[in-house]
Amino acid sequence: MVDKESIILNTLEYIKTAFSQAEGGHDYWHTYRVWNNAKKIALNEKCDLFVVELASLLHDVADSKFNDGDENIGPETARFFLDSQELDIVTINKVVTIINNVSFKGGNTNRSHHSVELDIVQDADRLEAIGAIGIARTFNYGGFIGSEIFNPEIAPNLQMTKEEYKKSKNPTINHFYEKLLLLKDLMNTESGKKLANQRHQFMMEFLSQFYKEASFESIDTSFNI
Repeated sequence: MVDKESIILNTLEYIKTAFSQAEGGHDYWHTYRVWNNAKKIALNEKCDLFVVELASLLHDVADSKFNDGDENIGPETARFFLDSQELDIVTINKVVTIINNVSFKGGNTNRSHHSVELDIVQDADRLEAIGAIGIARTFNYGGFIGSEIFNPEIAPNLQMTKEEYKKSKNPTINHFYEKLLLLKDLMNTESGKKLANQRHQFMMEFLSQFYKEASFESIDTSFNI
């Protein structure tokens, strides 16, 4: 009999160690919040909660952004850890498949897998990218990679390929238009949609205040987001 509670606790400790030197927007506390988001959403869904918890805890392990763009290292690292917990192969495959499909990737990539567990974890992760926390994480990561905060001479690029998106160092304000403001309409679950609407409104208010302080009306009102 698998001791699910012990495995969740082991996974939390594993993530805490793995992310001890991580960039602030993708650290242990980011993962902890995604895990809590996922559990909250799962309350209203018929799902395998154990798979949801494991996938949310491991969704960012060995993130490709910090591993030379390697999209295989994260799922492989998660599989290795789950093997060490002596989990059955069916559960491991479900978790790894979610990790393979959870990322935004520029928003122009179709998911190759569909399950309620993936819907939940993806919504939980996307909630972390919007609202007050999303704003904080976005500027933290922008500083980490050396992006400008704002440059009205560089327009947002809404047609980036996955590879262009991964390599982009556009101004951080542009990222609101290239990702954050798009997420509200990409949520999967009803709970996720409700939470996203609240956070989306907060971002719109933030941008309005930002432009006032920057003496700039907006980046491009034609986006109508």
